[in-house]
Amino acid sequence: MTLLVVGASGYLGAEVCRQAVAAGRRVLGTYHANPVELAGVEAHRLDVTDRAAVRALVAAVQPAAVVSTPYRYDDWTVTADGAAHVAYAAAEAGARLVHLSSDALHAGRPEPYADDEVPTPVFAYGAAKAAAETAVRAVDPGAALVRTSLIVGDERSKQIRLCLDALAGRMSLFTDEIRCPVDVADLAAAVLELVAGDHAGPLNVAGPEAVSRAELGLLVARRFGVDPAGLRTATSAASGLLRPTEVRLDSARAAGLLRTRLRGITELLAP
Repeated sequence: MTLLVVGASGYLGAEVCRQAVAAGRRVLGTYHANPVELAGVEAHRLDVTDRAAVRALVAAVQPAAVVSTPYRYDDWTVTADGAAHVAYAAAEAGARLVHLSSDALHAGRPEPYADDEVPTPVFAYGAAKAAAETAVRAVDPGAALVRTSLIVGDERSKQIRLCLDALAGRMSLFTDEIRCPVDVADLAAAVLELVAGDHAGPLNVAGPEAVSRAELGLLVARRFGVDPAGLRTATSAASGLLRPTEVRLDSARAAGLLRTRLRGITELLAP
């Protein structure tokens, strides 16, 4: 199987590439600013906002499947339009598509969100991710849409770095913003299972354990041997930022569908 990973220079995209290469697949990976330097991966520079360029690349490499991971937090054209361009090109080539979405498209509430709940975004990034899903589903109803949460792993993970910065007093972590962190290796393995399967539509793929960002910071302190006394915390409400607060993803369906075990954050960050 020829697999095209759009956004291979990202933390998740790179892990998908590594696992796919290890499984013996031919892997092509795209990047925009940061070149892909992964053994066994054929790298291609691509601007996902350029619809013609996306179509040309997919038509040239004729992948059997496409994993679409690119996003830019403050750029609608990358997050929403880019996803639409990739979906259109994949459908045109007859390729299986797995699109990476986010829990950011939910507004937040005490009850967990099921897989197929309608997006209720409250800020620009969440709206862009919701728009991306809408476009992908319209273009390719057979695509898998993976709704995930905070992606953790080693110190290269953005979420781990944020926690280390807060422990060093350089920023604050919210005590009232709750998520279901997932390990990058678990998530990549789940994505590759979905590539080989036929699941269509949204699927929550996140860790089974919900924690606040501040609680995540304490777990990171324990894991990396950092004094937790320096952890700076705040509340989302007091910050004045409009962000989702309690967003728990119910990933029970994924747990039953996939062989990959989605581990909880306490286990992942055990000392």
